[in-house]
Amino acid sequence: MKTDVSFTLNGLNVTVTVEGYSRLIDVLRGSLGHTGTKEGCGKGECGACTVIVDGRAVNACLYPALEVEGKSVTTIEGLRGPGNELSSIQQAFVDHGAIQCGFCTPGMIMSTKALLDSNPDPTEEEIRSALLGNLCRCTGYVQIMEAVKQAIMQLKSK
Repeated sequence: MKTDVSFTLNGLNVTVTVEGYSRLIDVLRGSLGHTGTKEGCGKGECGACTVIVDGRAVNACLYPALEVEGKSVTTIEGLRGPGNELSSIQQAFVDHGAIQCGFCTPGMIMSTKALLDSNPDPTEEEIRSALLGNLCRCTGYVQIMEAVKQAIMQLKSK
């Protein structure tokens, strides 16, 4: 059964026709062409597909597309600034080499954004907790933690 779903994607109103079994990641990457959201495991274990739905970080590979009706969805593409400049979180990840292969990076950044939107001054334990569902095979997490801490400092200074 196909159904129209209307929601806000990165600040723009969109309507897409989806199958009842469609996942949010399928709609984002397929119908809408937002390929920044990656699918790693397809089981909600790696966090590569993390997006923000109504302020909450979710795994797009597990999120039913029908459930975004009337909601606000932010993907990694939605963090771009004027002239496609990087957000302060994205720039911090670049500055600290927290993007080695890059596959986990969109999910890590979106989890970081959700955390900092709800808690602009998290403790190290709160950062670790927020990123617990995001796996990285390349950086060893040290660079990622440094990047998040830099982003916090940059956001505080604005």
